Amino acid sequence: MSHPASSSASPADGPRRSSSERPGAGILYEEKLTPAWWMWLLVLFAAVVALIALAPIDLWVAGAAAVVVGGGTAVALVASSTTIVVTDEFLRVGRARIERRFVGEAEAFRGDDVRRVRGPELDGRAFMNFRASVGPVVRIRITDPVDPTPYWLTSTRHPERIVEVLSARP
Repeated sequence: MSHPASSSASPADGPRRSSSERPGAGILYEEKLTPAWWMWLLVLFAAVVALIALAPIDLWVAGAAAVVVGGGTAVALVASSTTIVVTDEFLRVGRARIERRFVGEAEAFRGDDVRRVRGPELDGRAFMNFRASVGPVVRIRITDPVDPTPYWLTSTRHPERIVEVLSARP
């Protein structure tokens, strides 16, 4: 779920605060990287495989295994969802967090450029947050002189909006 600013935003789409934020830190951008619809087919596939594999032994065991495998796969899929949050004070991608004063230039990539920045141009020291069901990425330079991480590279459904928000300095 993303919450980029728009003229048709409802009150529910407005800035939200979490309990870990200070009262003055309004959210400028928030996006939850949830699995695409087709990823849920993997849950069904895993359950069917368990059912077919154990059906010759016992149908009740096979049914129970299908439910457990399907449920476990669904829980894993939901748990792997990460959130991107930008406020005046920090940038957070998943559990990684950095102060905005150490955030440099951001660049958006789509299509063939994604393959280039995730492949031949990738620096092994970079912080990476990739999602199979989310194609576009944004590269965010890190300017902290004591941090060996040159940039963060994260999947996002709205890379241009993140670049816009990060370019507007607080």
